[in-house]
Amino acid sequence: MKVVGKVFEPLPDRSDTVDAHIGQRLRQIRKLAGLTQAQVAERLKVGQSAITRLEGRKDLHVSTLREYLGAMGATLRIDAHFSDAAAMVTNLREADFCFEQIDENQLVLPIFYEDRLPPHRDVVFSIKPEYSRKIISGEKTVELRRRFPMSVPAGTTALIYETSPTRALSGIAEIGVVHRRTPQDIWQIFAERACIAQKEFDAYFAGSEVGYAIELRHARPLRRLLELSELRDRFSFEPPQSFLYATPKMRDALRYECAEVSH
Repeated sequence: MKVVGKVFEPLPDRSDTVDAHIGQRLRQIRKLAGLTQAQVAERLKVGQSAITRLEGRKDLHVSTLREYLGAMGATLRIDAHFSDAAAMVTNLREADFCFEQIDENQLVLPIFYEDRLPPHRDVVFSIKPEYSRKIISGEKTVELRRRFPMSVPAGTTALIYETSPTRALSGIAEIGVVHRRTPQDIWQIFAERACIAQKEFDAYFAGSEVGYAIELRHARPLRRLLELSELRDRFSFEPPQSFLYATPKMRDALRYECAEVSH
């Protein structure tokens, strides 16, 4: 368990038994926060006896744990730690998951926390040259995907990686509304703005019950192309099959070197 906000994460006392239950840990956290049971009870609008019972329990609902920590000005984060993570990294980068990579063999995956995405989490799209150039020119204002996280907020920066033969980061845009609809609805509503022929559209969404139409706005070219060799050397970047989240290092470099990236 990690507590974020007013961070109360005491190191375990060596004298503690390994089976110390969660109520005892919460009592320790409360005391380190300088709060009494009565003060926490007042903030939660419950009796002090309810806090006593809570701090004596060996398990808790996540919602109860969140409320208790919230009364102390903290937020709750629960992580899954994978000791052998090397095989998962590529899939996680392309999936709807944020993660921390401690080293090449260990990942921390947030299971539960307040914000679905951290701030300034830019998205990198892999797009064929004929489509990426239409986005940058303003002709194409909708990008289509078989899967895409609905949690990506409007205003998120979209970085455009132009696939072979260009193989370079070439443009930047801003994500607007993300629509989740059937392929039939997407075709009827967004086909013209997506600049795609029906044959290619049908082939792309074959077998899919739903798809995603991602509105793009304020598209413009980068001041210079960032070729794949440079992206690999500087950011350990590998082109996604569909999309991935850009690293903060890449975002900062683009802001200062290639374009004005703002949120």
